[in-house]
Amino acid sequence: GTGSNILSALQDLFWLLKSKAEKQLQIISVLQWVLTFLIMGIACTLILMYILCTDCWAIAALYLAWLVFDWNTPKKGGRRSQWVRNWAIWRYFRDYFPIRLVKTHNLLTTRNYIFGYHPHGIMGLGAFCNFSTEATGVSQKFPGIRPYLATLAGNFRMPILRDYLMSGGICPVNRDSIDYILSKNGNGNAIIIVVGGAAESLNCTPGKNSVTLKNRKGFVKLALRHGADLVPVYSFGENEVYKQVIFEEGSWGRWVQKKFQKHIGFAPCIFHGRGLFSSTTWGLLPYSKPITTVVGEPITIPKIDNPSQKDVDFYHSIYVDSLIKLFDKYKSKFGLLETEVLEVN
Repeated sequence: GTGSNILSALQDLFWLLKSKAEKQLQIISVLQWVLTFLIMGIACTLILMYILCTDCWAIAALYLAWLVFDWNTPKKGGRRSQWVRNWAIWRYFRDYFPIRLVKTHNLLTTRNYIFGYHPHGIMGLGAFCNFSTEATGVSQKFPGIRPYLATLAGNFRMPILRDYLMSGGICPVNRDSIDYILSKNGNGNAIIIVVGGAAESLNCTPGKNSVTLKNRKGFVKLALRHGADLVPVYSFGENEVYKQVIFEEGSWGRWVQKKFQKHIGFAPCIFHGRGLFSSTTWGLLPYSKPITTVVGEPITIPKIDNPSQKDVDFYHSIYVDSLIKLFDKYKSKFGLLETEVLEVN
């Protein structure tokens, strides 16, 4: 009896230690991504400049020469790495929240797609995990489809960061890049555009389900020019992982945010999550709230070389209706009340 009690106690201790170790790995995996999002571009630029002033200047010079030679690669589909996309760290990243990808319809490999991702949240955690890694099984759920998450073009001017982003299948959210992928990269491509962008991030806060979409029609025009089907995507829980100070329209804070958004491309947000060592303190780590990303039914889009405004408005209205229907169909299943309404701004 004593032997079996000792064995049982050792087993319990083993599982307790394993559980704690996994939790720490989850925290580390999320922390490295948050730091990458916030400071990697600037940090790598400063380090490269410093190396140029040391005895190792030749290393930095060689990289800069390579950078000039490779400058247009992000505009031509990038340079994805399945090895990077399959890193174990992304599975720990997924399990921290956890993040889940839900497929509702099959996608044909003979078509190209533009996914509209909503809402933006503070950092687009669900968009990154689901489409720039294989942690939630996007390649298994949509076989033959190559996802490209589109993000700020300015990120690809940053040394090292640009290569890191491209390895995950991330591309610049500009016309040149999207045109190339949808017209010169064959079929089976899916470009994920966070439609609300920086403007939407300014209004994201726990408990709020709103999207910036009414006047966002450029992605519809792109879809029509290339005959790429539109796919609404809603990520339940994306707004729950950070708390943000919301500045009212007309306030000095909102004025500053809009100026940054207009001239730099992103809007500075005042936000916080939990602390590194305690969930009761403030810090940069997001709260561990579930994020469930639902990929809706594709909307068949005809190819029109020069779509009129009437064409764009027509398919934009269909897209908005499809997004609202997707939200209403799955809201109660993923933690919202039946009375919740998706606010479209």
